[in-house]
Amino acid sequence: MVNSEVLDNIIARYRGRPGALLGILEAVQERTPRKYLCADDLRYIAAKTNLPVAQLFSVVTFYALFNLSPQGDHTIAICRGTACHARGSRSLLESIRLELGLGDNHADNTADKLVLSTADGKFTIRTVACFGQCALAPVVELDNRICGHMNEGALAREVGALGEENHQ
Repeated sequence: MVNSEVLDNIIARYRGRPGALLGILEAVQERTPRKYLCADDLRYIAAKTNLPVAQLFSVVTFYALFNLSPQGDHTIAICRGTACHARGSRSLLESIRLELGLGDNHADNTADKLVLSTADGKFTIRTVACFGQCALAPVVELDNRICGHMNEGALAREVGALGEENHQ
């Protein structure tokens, strides 16, 4: 949870601006050590902005940018849009889950919004509906960097390189 003084300053900075709620939520998430929005912070923001808590949860669950659970040091976002799916994004998801020891539970591979983190907190895998980069399908985002024409081998190498950064 972010302390109330920091929350008050963020809310004051965005008050009256177009898109204020998105700016507030993004700024609060960035100040949280594991880059997520906890329920207590959302309730506080709702009270201070005179918005229903349900509206904040609606915004947070609509936009892929926001997280309701702690994120890993590195994020791997796999596009599940039509073009990416047709070009193998499901295989990418399954292979990287196995590589990171997150199991192979096919029941949730079809989920619209899947979020899994490794036990050590190093990686979070999530799916997104579409990055809007269909010409580059299949698309994966690694720590906010879009990687197109991804295959299982290249994804394993990229994720391995991210893991190595922690040891240097």
